[in-house]
Amino acid sequence: MAGILAAGVAILIIIGVFVFLFRKSNSANLTGNMEDKPDWMRETPPAETLGALLADGKKVTVYDHDEGEKLAAPFTEQIEDIFRAKIEADPDLNHYQVDLGSAPDGTLEFWVNDTKYTNVNDLPDNKLKRAFRESVTKWNK
Repeated sequence: MAGILAAGVAILIIIGVFVFLFRKSNSANLTGNMEDKPDWMRETPPAETLGALLADGKKVTVYDHDEGEKLAAPFTEQIEDIFRAKIEADPDLNHYQVDLGSAPDGTLEFWVNDTKYTNVNDLPDNKLKRAFRESVTKWNK
């Protein structure tokens, strides 16, 4: 009888340890110490994001999401800031309004002048495609 009781207690302890480890592995403390934050939150945002934040009179954060924009992952918002800066600086492209968003299935959506594209290859201008690819390359550095 004592052996069965000890085995039952051991099983409960093991289950408790697994539950604890599972919960810890699925959490990230986004407000705690820098060591507790995901890598993308530890780094300084790109200069384009900092410029967009300051131009909007906002405090510095890791990404810039403006009211009315499509919702996207923080790293996508940073790439969008780089992409927009490239577009604004290029007279051949500065007539495009762009917004990057996340589709319900998690894929990337490109909104160009209020038209949705689901693939960079479908964008309406080769220079626009190149500017996006260069923005991703710059963000990856």
